[in-house]
Amino acid sequence: RSKEKGGAGGGARGGEPISTRWSPTIKAEIMASRIKATKRIADAIEACPLDRRPAAVVNASAVGFYGTSETATFDESAPAGSDFLSKVCAAWEGAAGPMEKLGVRVVLLRLGIVLDRDGGALGKMLPTFQLFAGGPMGDGAQWFSWVHREDAVGLVIESLTNSAMTGPVNATAPNPVRMGEMCEALGRTLGRPSWLPVPDFAIQALLGEGSTLVLQGQRVECSAALNAGYKFKYERIDDALENILR
Repeated sequence: RSKEKGGAGGGARGGEPISTRWSPTIKAEIMASRIKATKRIADAIEACPLDRRPAAVVNASAVGFYGTSETATFDESAPAGSDFLSKVCAAWEGAAGPMEKLGVRVVLLRLGIVLDRDGGALGKMLPTFQLFAGGPMGDGAQWFSWVHREDAVGLVIESLTNSAMTGPVNATAPNPVRMGEMCEALGRTLGRPSWLPVPDFAIQALLGEGSTLVLQGQRVECSAALNAGYKFKYERIDDALENILR
């Protein structure tokens, strides 16, 4: 049990996958699935007796909250962007708001690109690099705000146990890189070249509007986590890839 009150805490995460072509129906499902799941958690907490409510809830969305930019830098004080994913993340976080009124500490964890050998962006990139056909998606200039899987988990635990963590918290490593830099680091780690970019038009043909996930990015700073005292295990992309792939 938490020393604050009630149970130790819980987390809200999930929803319709976004790495696909976005039809109007899919977009509606992406939005609704996230809001409904968070509202169900808020309703369950409200139904609990006061002494059984969790001390903290982590609502995990994404750095897509900020929109995309090649020049701007976003910390937790930045407003939401105006594209579809920004609206999804803002509505998702808004659904968690009522939990604060119930006396629960709410952490809005905005996840960057989680690096893991067995899934996500890195898992999709590995096969082409292993076949000596790897390279950046698009022109490689887009920002790649990443976080090692161990730090992603560490930040969830820190959010549940550290009362200094509250409100928006960017779950990204302190040193974001551009896509081209990420691919060069991946090539070095694997002993493979990074020479064959995937052109914009091919990704747009496959994913349509959803291509913004890989062709555009954002440079995100993890100010709140650092200010709360979290110590990252992996601050640099080379060290993270070395740990995951070797």
